Amino acid sequence: MADQGIPARKGAIDLLDQVLGEGRALSEVLPLLDPLDPADRARAQRLTTDVLRELERADRVLAPHLRKSPPLRVKNALRLGTVELVHGAAAHGVVNDLVSIVGKHKRHGAMKGLVNAVLRKVADNGAEAWAKLRVPRLPKWLRSPLSDAWGAQAVAAMEAAHVEGASLDLTLKPDAAARPDGEMLPTGSLRLHEAGQVSALPGFAEGAWWVQDAAAALPARLLNAQPGEAVLDMCAAPGGKTLQLAAAGAQVTALDLSEARLERVHENLKRCGLKARVTAGDALEHQGQYDAILLDAPCSATGTIRRHPDLPYAKDKGAGFGDLIGLQAQMLAHAWSLLRPGGRMVYCTCSLLPDEGEVQIDEALAQWPEMQVDRASVEALPGIDAGWISSEGGLRLRPDYWAEQGGMDGFYMVLLCKPA
Repeated sequence: MADQGIPARKGAIDLLDQVLGEGRALSEVLPLLDPLDPADRARAQRLTTDVLRELERADRVLAPHLRKSPPLRVKNALRLGTVELVHGAAAHGVVNDLVSIVGKHKRHGAMKGLVNAVLRKVADNGAEAWAKLRVPRLPKWLRSPLSDAWGAQAVAAMEAAHVEGASLDLTLKPDAAARPDGEMLPTGSLRLHEAGQVSALPGFAEGAWWVQDAAAALPARLLNAQPGEAVLDMCAAPGGKTLQLAAAGAQVTALDLSEARLERVHENLKRCGLKARVTAGDALEHQGQYDAILLDAPCSATGTIRRHPDLPYAKDKGAGFGDLIGLQAQMLAHAWSLLRPGGRMVYCTCSLLPDEGEVQIDEALAQWPEMQVDRASVEALPGIDAGWISSEGGLRLRPDYWAEQGGMDGFYMVLLCKPA
C-alpha cells in the first residue's frame, strides 16, 4: 500500500517545479492541488512554503552529496526530503515516498537510486550540517535595495523573520461574541500561533472575525471611517479593509479591477453580515466624490515575504517595479481628485521599498502644496512605537518588528488631508 504522504509530497514537488522552474507565483499554481483531499492539499502547500523559506540551507546541505546538479524535479524532491528530515520527519517515510515519486517519473525514474542514497546520507548527518548554516538570505536583486534603504543589520533581522513564517492574525468585528483563543496584539488584532483549519475556528461561521495581518489592519484604523461617511476602498480585494470600513458603519464602495478577486469580498461580506457596494472597474477611470478614501495601491508586495516565500523567485526579478511605481503615482493623483474638500485619504502599500512609500508621498506633497499629512493620527494609533513613524509623518512597518511575538508584514501608510 502506498504511503499516505505521497499525494502531499508529490503535490509539493509539482508546485516547486512551477515556482522555481517557471518563476510563477504560488497563488497562480495552487489549482494543481485541486484533485487532492483538503488535508493533503493543506499539507502540500505547507511543505512547499517550508522548502521555499529554507531553500538556501537545503541546497547547501545537499551540495556535498551531488557531483552535478540533477534535473529540477529530482532536485526539488531532494530539497523537500532534506527540509523534512532535518526538521525531524521519520526517515523511512520520507525516503520511501520520494524514491517512489521519482521512480515513477517517465524521464527521471532511473534517478531513484540517487534520491535514495543522498537522502539516507542527509538523514544521517544533515541536521548537524544544517545547524551550522546562516539564515537564508534574500536574492541580491532584492537584498541590495533593501540594504540601501534600511541597512544590512535591519535586512538580516527581516530575513530571520521571513524564515520563521507568519502566524494567523484576525480582525474582530466590534460586536464579536465568539472568538478563538489567542494573543491580543497591542494594535488590536488577535494572533493565533497554532491556528489549524480556519473555517473550523470558533466564530468563523458566525462572521465574528476575518483573517488579516496585524499590519494590514492598520490602514483602515488610521482612516477611522465614521458612520454614514461615503468611503472608497480603491483596490479592495481580498476585502479585509472593506470589512473594517463597513463594520465602522461607513457607506463603502469596494472597487477592484478583478471580478474574480471580488468574489472573496462578496463571500466575506455575506459571512460577516456586512454591506458594501462592490464594483469591478479600473481605479483610474472611477468617478465620484468621497469623504474618505483608502488606496492600498498595487505594489511589489515585498513586505509579505514571511507569508509568501515564493516572491523572491518571481520571474520578473524586480523588473516590473518601475511600472508599479508609476501606476501608484497615477492612482494617488486620481484618488486625490475624488476626495471632497475637508476629506482624508490613506495611501498604503505592503512594500519594503521607500520608492513605493515615503518617496511617493514626498513627491505628492511637492506636487500638491495644499496636501497635508496628519501625523497626529498616526501617533494616536494604539500599539505604535514612535520609532516606526517616518520623517514625513507616515508609518513604516517591517517584518522584524515585534520579533518576540512573531513579526508583522512590511507596510507603509500615511494619512493625507484635503483642506475644507
